Amino acid sequence: MNSIEQVLRIVLEQITPAPEEIYIVNEIVNVLTTLLKQSASEMGIPITNIEPQGSTGIKQTHLKNDFDIDIFVGLNHTSYKLKHPGLSKNKQKKEFKKDFLNLCNDWILKSLSLKQIQNSNILYAEHPYVNARFVDKEKNLDIKLDVVLYFDLTLEYIRKHGPITSVDRSPWHGRFVRDNLSRDQKNDVRLLKQFFKSNHCYGDKSALGKGGFIGYSAELLIYYYKNIINVFNYFKELNLKPLDYFNRDKTEIRAIHHFQNDCLIIIDPVDKNRNVASAISERAYKYCRQRIKEFLNSPNEDFFTVQPIPEIKSLDLANYFIIECKNVDNNIHYTINRDKLYSLAESLKKNGEKEFSHEQRFGGIEFEVYFESDIEEYNIVIYCETPKISSKYFRRGPLIQNISHSMKFKQKNQNYIEKNGYLWVETKRDFVEFLAFLKDFVEIRIPNNLKITNIAIGAAVQTRSGRRALYALKNYVLPFLSI
Repeated sequence: MNSIEQVLRIVLEQITPAPEEIYIVNEIVNVLTTLLKQSASEMGIPITNIEPQGSTGIKQTHLKNDFDIDIFVGLNHTSYKLKHPGLSKNKQKKEFKKDFLNLCNDWILKSLSLKQIQNSNILYAEHPYVNARFVDKEKNLDIKLDVVLYFDLTLEYIRKHGPITSVDRSPWHGRFVRDNLSRDQKNDVRLLKQFFKSNHCYGDKSALGKGGFIGYSAELLIYYYKNIINVFNYFKELNLKPLDYFNRDKTEIRAIHHFQNDCLIIIDPVDKNRNVASAISERAYKYCRQRIKEFLNSPNEDFFTVQPIPEIKSLDLANYFIIECKNVDNNIHYTINRDKLYSLAESLKKNGEKEFSHEQRFGGIEFEVYFESDIEEYNIVIYCETPKISSKYFRRGPLIQNISHSMKFKQKNQNYIEKNGYLWVETKRDFVEFLAFLKDFVEIRIPNNLKITNIAIGAAVQTRSGRRALYALKNYVLPFLSI
């Protein structure tokens, strides 16, 4: 047995759920299923199926102490479609959302009547679902519960027409993993998920890019490559070779419009029009690729050990800047805050790199968004190539040979010069220092629920999460941008 296999064996022992953990999850699932079925029968609500999904459900790929429980409740699409005849698909979807909301309020919330089920409320993804906690202090349990409604569609229907709601595929995802991965392969999924988590590139809280690797992507990587060693060996080629259950070639897949900008392509076996990897950031992929290379060269359990991102120690941060915020509205989901900050940072990059007339401004700008939703702290960290620039620059005007536009330009700009076939004029900048530009740009654009606590150079960071954000940008992002 080589050292890589030794490390994987040791780590697997550490992350595999104990039998009693699986027993607890199954007991809670049975109780919830019974409650929902009984109340549905009493209220005359027709359902087609109730089944635990996700990694703790029929997949059985969850990690130790990962107790989240997802109960999926199937509804007959035809029955609900007949309730709203003659409507377009978009209008039908709006009505379906209302139907799901009514079921959440009038049935599911009222069904969760056990004293152990606490903090029940309705959350929204594409449509409403019920979120709660199963709390048993005597047994030291505090488990997140989601009860999700979906349309129980056949696999043939989804492959031909696509899903009605985004979660309609999920039960088929669970069945695919259950039926196509062996016990050893499911253990390899656990190892792969642990690796992504340990390297801060997992799920919608990934520290690198807007999204990291999700559980289903890890499961499909093991399905396609058979085991984790093969995944690691071929990971460096993952951005070059699409993984397609339907055996289309690379040219055909890349010709599909909504796949063209995706870094990685891992086609969903349930739906040929869905790339499971579409939300995986190129930054997360590049960093994991490097970490896998390092692990293969020097196998060590530390690559699978989840630790907080270190806090930056260096004060040599002349080109680094930070925006630190506090969320003041707990009703707004962290993914909404994340997406708004990414949008703000992308606009900041665009406006900071170039003047309105496209001449260079503050040079290259790179950023990262990092947040710790448990304490409601959100950060944008920025690297700016040239934080201080000249007070004036030459702005390019029209082509000299364009007589009409040239005449107008000359009339407005008496001090023009001619160069390389264009007219140019020296123009005064609005901002000379990037920090001043940053404050002006951000303060009027930050979402209302995010209170700015600090906009400053990197060395003036105030929070622990801000120091981690700076560390991530400097050590996890910037070194790999050009690779």
